Amino acid sequence: MGAENSKPASQVSQHVFSSDTPVRFSNELVDSLQKNTTTDSTRSKQQELQYQLRLTSELEKLRDQEAQNLSKLTESLSAESDKSEEPSLTEKLSDATSSSSTLAEKQRQKDMSRDSVTKEIEALRTKLDARKKLEQADPSLNKAKENVVACLRMHDRRPLDCWKEVETFKKEVGRLEKDFVEKTIR
Repeated sequence: MGAENSKPASQVSQHVFSSDTPVRFSNELVDSLQKNTTTDSTRSKQQELQYQLRLTSELEKLRDQEAQNLSKLTESLSAESDKSEEPSLTEKLSDATSSSSTLAEKQRQKDMSRDSVTKEIEALRTKLDARKKLEQADPSLNKAKENVVACLRMHDRRPLDCWKEVETFKKEVGRLEKDFVEKTIR
């Protein structure tokens, strides 16, 4: 029972198969194998490139197909919006009982198309851009800020030396905050 080790021997045993007849390869096969310079890594790289090319071509096909679907849908939606349907009886009754401002708003919504909405958005953007952006900062605040920045650049290893400039900047900000609160309370 304990005559053999439980672990296999560290030497790998080789199995040699011997045949009764000698194995011969043709000279062409041996030459082609010796002249072949492709390795496993080059074959795998070539295969990866083929996969990537096929994948990109399939993605391009899908993109083209989706673009065509999108164009068809936008055409059908724009064609549907151009068609005017006959209002139902309930819509006619509600129109008869509603005020003129409600009717005008309803007509405006009905007349709205994608093009008119984009034009209206562009008009609103130009109006917004034409407005005054922000008030200019107080010149004394700008001067105090520049003094703090200049001091910090000059004393980059010792920023605590700029305490006077920082205090001046804080006073200017406090003054502007107080002015703002007074304006909003009035």
